[in-house]
Formats: sequence, structure tokens, C-alpha cells
Amino acid sequence: MYLTFSIMQKENQKTSHHDVMPSVANFVSDLWFEGDFKEQPLYLQEIFELMLTTEFGDDRDLRLKMLSCLRTSRNLAETLSAFSDKQILKACSNVVVAKAV
Repeated sequence: MYLTFSIMQKENQKTSHHDVMPSVANFVSDLWFEGDFKEQPLYLQEIFELMLTTEFGDDRDLRLKMLSCLRTSRNLAETLSAFSDKQILKACSNVVVAKAV
């Protein structure tokens, strides 16, 4: 219960552009370098295709959620695919450093 209250307090705090951007930069940086993110849309597709053949996969809401996850993952991978790992790391570092200044 304390954890929920703590999270709610954080959610209710006003944030600024300067708070959000470093968090997004850290998220993208961590996500990109935590394995092979470029392949994750394919992994998700394979998992979802297998799930759809099960009794659990016969649920419209679940199918819509799976498609949404797949679309988001593909969009992020496609957006970042134009850049090298070094460029992404540098951009994320620049955003985080800008927050500190």
C-alpha cells in the first residue's frame, strides 16, 4: 500500500520538460542497449502468433493490446534504426547532461 501511495505522490507532482526529457533519454538508452532491441518486434510477433493459437488468444481485447505493443515496438525500432548505437548513446547522454547544467 505504501508503494502505491508513493507512486501516486510522484505522479501527482508537476513535472517540466526538463524533468521528462532526461527520463525519456535514460529509458531509450537503457532500452536500446539491453539486448538486441532491433529484433524485438520480430520476437513479439512470434510470441503473439503462438499465443493466438491458444484459448487465451481468442480474446479481442488481448489481440488489440498485442497489436498495439507490436506497433509501438516496430515504430521505436524503425525510428532509431537510422542511427548508429554510438549516435543514440551520444544523444541520450547529451540530454541527460543538459539536465545537470
